[in-house]
Amino acid sequence: MFSYFERLVDAFPSERASPPSTLFGFIWHYARPIWPLLLLYAIGTALVSAIEVSLFGFLGQIVDWLSSTSRETFLATEGWRLGIIGGVVLLALPLLTFASSLISFQAIFGNFPMRFRWSVHNWLLNQSLGFFQDEFAGRISTKLMQTALAVRETVMKSIGVMLYVTVYFTGIVVMIASADWRLVLPFVAWLGFYVLLLRYFIPRLMRVASEQAGARAAMTGRIVDAYSNIGTVKLFAHTEREAVHARHSMEEFLGTVRGQARLINLFFSTLYLLNSVLLFAVGAVGIGLWVNELLSVGAIAVGLGLVLRLNGMSQWIMWEVSELFENIGTIRDGISTFTQPVALLDAPNAKPLAVTQGEVRFEKVGFSYRSAVSHRAAGPVLSDFSLTIRPGEKIGLVGRSGAGKSTLLNLLLRFYDVESGRILIDGQDISEVSQNSLRAQIGVVTQDTSLLHRTIGENILYGRPHASPDELARAIERAEAGEFISALTDNDGRKGLDAEVGERGVKLSGGQRQRIAIARVMLKDAPILLLDEATSALDSEVEAAIAENLYRLMEGKTVIAVAHRLSTIAALDRLVVLDKGRIVEEGTHTELLERGGLYASLWRRQVGGFLDAGEEGETIGEALKDARAAE
Repeated sequence: MFSYFERLVDAFPSERASPPSTLFGFIWHYARPIWPLLLLYAIGTALVSAIEVSLFGFLGQIVDWLSSTSRETFLATEGWRLGIIGGVVLLALPLLTFASSLISFQAIFGNFPMRFRWSVHNWLLNQSLGFFQDEFAGRISTKLMQTALAVRETVMKSIGVMLYVTVYFTGIVVMIASADWRLVLPFVAWLGFYVLLLRYFIPRLMRVASEQAGARAAMTGRIVDAYSNIGTVKLFAHTEREAVHARHSMEEFLGTVRGQARLINLFFSTLYLLNSVLLFAVGAVGIGLWVNELLSVGAIAVGLGLVLRLNGMSQWIMWEVSELFENIGTIRDGISTFTQPVALLDAPNAKPLAVTQGEVRFEKVGFSYRSAVSHRAAGPVLSDFSLTIRPGEKIGLVGRSGAGKSTLLNLLLRFYDVESGRILIDGQDISEVSQNSLRAQIGVVTQDTSLLHRTIGENILYGRPHASPDELARAIERAEAGEFISALTDNDGRKGLDAEVGERGVKLSGGQRQRIAIARVMLKDAPILLLDEATSALDSEVEAAIAENLYRLMEGKTVIAVAHRLSTIAALDRLVVLDKGRIVEEGTHTELLERGGLYASLWRRQVGGFLDAGEEGETIGEALKDARAAE
């Protein structure tokens, strides 16, 4: 029975439409698919409220029966009515409450927020690289978790509180008015003052809740940032500095909590005084009417009982409304993040990229980095840039830091869109093909190797998830990674390929992470290969060991390599020297040295300052020479 209701809501829908940016539109976007269940929940809430109010009417009738009927004839006269009341109390109300709980707890409680998390997470994965560079990862994930719960609570509390109050108060007025209309006057006056209290406090609670949600997300982001970069924190001995940095955000968050607590305290105290006045007024009016024989004892009992119930209910409403607007503040904070348009979309009817030869061509490309928040340019990085890389050609990009080398790789991967010009692969504009098919045809090894917090095997298989065990073993062997992988053991005793690497691969050395990344790209075996400081984390011995295998990986592929250590790319087919986003020199290593330009200056500086002019070490470049000589 429970599982039936738990399957009524699909927690993992396939649609991924962007939500509206208005508060109601945003909430309704995620609530609309389950509206039939919300309607059933509303009906159940209304029926339970109506029955609970009617029980107070039964209480008044029982008091009147007991005061006017003799003990000898009581059961014979009123027994059938008592039976009805007993059936309502023992059967109807519990069964109705249970049925309503099946809808609210089994069908909605867990599935509704999970549906939100799944939909938004899939939307976030499609966001551009710039989106994540402008936000803390911890802040985004915190907003995702908080907003999911806030949407559910806002919908459920709105339905529950509004219906409960409407049905309950309407029932109170009708029931009291049926005894004597004058007894209704204190309740009407109470309602007027209660509405004024809500109108005064709720907007203020809403503002402070919105500030609190933003402060909470900022606080969490700072804490996660410190934990994610704990190595840097300890390296610079800045644990105290980070504590102070986090304390500032904690103090800001605590300030919003204290402001909220002050408002709630004033609200609670004022409401308690209002309820006390209501109890006194109903008692006084009721006794006055009874003295004049205008009201029965049962009606007074009903009136006082309803006041006591209203006392507790009004405080419950206060807390529910406070939480409701706290959740609305959280949703508003989430809307600012989760309704940003996806910056990089596939073109309508985008086709998969078909790589037949591997020619890459940059045609008059212009680009500048822009903030995903402000959308303002930070200055041009490339301007009217043109470059053609022939099929199977292996080129090296050379230049000072900031010359635009890594930017070219990012544009080729379409992490950003060009502002002018276009980029072609085998004559196909990459802006007109699907992003997934584009990146599936490009293998990348970067300097900052980031591994997923999963097993070694899962990280390597990320290159080709359906590769066979033999293909996986071959990639590991070619990357010279088998020896250290077999010796790995994680904290749970898992070994080798089953050992987990830790967050971002922190349990591995830089060289180990790099070799896993190389194995991953070898397994992918894409026709276009990008190497961005691919061997920078390797020592000379390891670099020499995998240099020949890297050359084998490059065979038959179009290769673009970026390296500050020029000796690693000196033997590539062509070197392209960049300066301020423009090509200033092209040619082979020997040709560029003979020209005595920027490349020659950079080479002399490295040979004189960083390399032994006589012993440059075994490099990828030398491995290329050796392998070609052997062919």
